[in-house]
Amino acid sequence: MRLDKLLSNMGYGSRKEVKKVLKSGSVRINEKVIKDGSYKVDPDQSDVTVHGELVEYKPYVYLMLNKPQGVISATEDNHHKTVIDLLDESYLLYDPFPVGRLDKDTEGMLLLTNDGKFSHSLMSPKKHVKKTYYAKVKGTVTEEDIGLFKKGVTLDDGYVTKPADLTIITAGEQSEVELTITEGKFHQVKRMFEAVDKKVTFLKRISIGGLKLDPSLEKGMVRELTEEDKLALFEELI
Repeated sequence: MRLDKLLSNMGYGSRKEVKKVLKSGSVRINEKVIKDGSYKVDPDQSDVTVHGELVEYKPYVYLMLNKPQGVISATEDNHHKTVIDLLDESYLLYDPFPVGRLDKDTEGMLLLTNDGKFSHSLMSPKKHVKKTYYAKVKGTVTEEDIGLFKKGVTLDDGYVTKPADLTIITAGEQSEVELTITEGKFHQVKRMFEAVDKKVTFLKRISIGGLKLDPSLEKGMVRELTEEDKLALFEELI
């Protein structure tokens, strides 16, 4: 790739700013000073340094966000704050996008990346990647509901959901539950409870695949996924 593009992508400024850095003689490739921004470089095969510091090239970024309520899962919107607005500028260089979505009033784990294959692997209906939610529900959730969810319930549009695992934490006028599903229809969790005459009043995604939401990640905060995180995400598919 072009040297100026590499440096710009890695956060060394705009093309214009990178041009100034190159002219100053601060950029070296394998210890040789390079001032030409169009110089072609393979970052996997060559050592590129700026002011003596090695440039670590990363083509992709993988992020875990603890999405707060009131933020939409989109890359841009004229009226609402998006999950992209929560990211540090250093991540914006990669043009990340949300993997799937969480409703505006739903909080919890949302993954973002610029790796289309990674996103497709997680979102493909054929993969059946599990997603677990913690929910507060108006109405008493019962053992009968567990059985109905296990079989699949019929939503308001006639769609019959795939089997889901419902766990009751507390039952009463306001119940607390955990629900694991393997698909992601529009407002699916809320509509599943509506199908059994109950109403979700709070919803938080707590895990995807084998990866749980980092408990140290405060609302609105983000961190990069580790290699262990990536393995956990897909452990059920390996």
